[in-house]
Amino acid sequence: MRVLLSLAVLSLSAAVSAAEPIDYSALAKIRQEGFSNSKVMETVTTLTEKIGPRLSNSPQMTAANAWTRDQLAAWGLSNARLEAFGPFGRGWQYQSASVNMTAPRAFTLSALPKAWTPGTAGPVEGEAMLLVAKTREDLEKHKGQLKGKILFISDAREYKPADKPDFTRYDEDKLKELQASPIPAPLDPKKRATDAEAFLKQREFTVFSNRFMAEEGVVATVSLSSWDNGILRVTGGGSRKAGEPVGVPALVMITEHYNQILRLIEKKEMVRLSVDVKAQFTSEDDRMAYNTLADLPGGSRKNELVMIGAHLDSWHTGTGAADNAAGVAVMMEAMRILKASGLKPKRTIRIGLWSGEEQGLLGSSAYVEKHFAELPPPADPKLKDLPRSLQESPLPPVYKADHKRISAYYNYDNGGGRIRGIYAQENLAAAEVFKQWIVPMADIGVTTVTNRNTGSTDHIPFDRVGIPGFQFVQDNLDYFTHVHHTHLDGLDHLQAEDLRQSAVVVATLAYLTAMRDEPLPRKAQP
Repeated sequence: MRVLLSLAVLSLSAAVSAAEPIDYSALAKIRQEGFSNSKVMETVTTLTEKIGPRLSNSPQMTAANAWTRDQLAAWGLSNARLEAFGPFGRGWQYQSASVNMTAPRAFTLSALPKAWTPGTAGPVEGEAMLLVAKTREDLEKHKGQLKGKILFISDAREYKPADKPDFTRYDEDKLKELQASPIPAPLDPKKRATDAEAFLKQREFTVFSNRFMAEEGVVATVSLSSWDNGILRVTGGGSRKAGEPVGVPALVMITEHYNQILRLIEKKEMVRLSVDVKAQFTSEDDRMAYNTLADLPGGSRKNELVMIGAHLDSWHTGTGAADNAAGVAVMMEAMRILKASGLKPKRTIRIGLWSGEEQGLLGSSAYVEKHFAELPPPADPKLKDLPRSLQESPLPPVYKADHKRISAYYNYDNGGGRIRGIYAQENLAAAEVFKQWIVPMADIGVTTVTNRNTGSTDHIPFDRVGIPGFQFVQDNLDYFTHVHHTHLDGLDHLQAEDLRQSAVVVATLAYLTAMRDEPLPRKAQP
């Protein structure tokens, strides 16, 4: 048995260490088109400054779906289309928000609304009150006392000066460090069960709190931004599901203003605020969401697939530039480059631009379940709304015919930084292939293959059903210091040269994957 196992290991090693054929003339055509005739900044500018933020199922998201489909078709891609999934839930949008302190003095405060929370139907005033509630009992003991109040629902946070640089790129030491794989701790089923229970309790409390606040006549709630230095990090509140209570207008305020209000309250000052939020639901009924798809048809293996993708949706307070118009523009540009270069891949190359990523990888998960493999739902029906990461170890996926036809999926979603390498997701055999493929791209900064996993992006639905799914190692720039889910996420935070480089890298890897004699190696599945 030991001899047979050793022979099998040697056979696999020989297979993946064999020289990978690389058509350098094709790679040169990709570079020529991508560097000399790039359209990536035109694409990202349209997405951010013409269409704007793209909250899933908002009118802007509808416009983005239509525009990306039409643009891919105009570039000559085949079967550009929208594919529905869902139902996702309510649409929502906002136009403006203003929050002003009127007593004990006049002062303009910086705050913006959470998605899927109602507007105010004009300016409204109320008295500020601190109420940090974690349970139903915390709220119920204030029953009958909250009418006309504006509730500050987070504790104050001590301001701490930043101890990290605002803008960073990988240096050689950090890239080398990435190539070492830490030994993972064993999975702890008790922790997953505890986390699942906490998730369900929080969801139940949120539904109760939304209903309670509205019934009690609360004017609005205000939360503390999770970042300092005047940065507003804002995601969702209320509810996007038809039939669930949406609560009252809910805002997020910058730390420096939030703490100021709480200090006044602590000193027993009467603090009054005026709030005016213009926001509305665009559909009260659950409705479908859409992914954008298009193909570059293959030749001798046209029924086999290579996929590239990024999420098209964003949060609403910025214009969703780094998260993730940058990724969309890079992937669209990669498809444009391949088409304009006149290259004829063996396999079909398909782009997927996903909706609902910010709500839990919904669009990409729905696509994978429809076309490649379904994950059986949890045995306990009450657990079906849990994120997949918190569900009990699922039964084996139910594979579909196209599962064996897809070679790989590549994703771009860590801001707009240039690609420095790729996460192999513990796919050791694929990593050996990537090490050969990146050699021609070392001169443009691509030098690193790491066996590490990375999560929280749209490659995960592919990876968890056994399809080789990969996310890139990218320079951070100011993604995690200024723009991720913040009101600062706009075009000025993108680097044109980085996006041009990334599009060329993606086009190169997609083409090499499409031309390979065999599909990329897959990890063994449980």
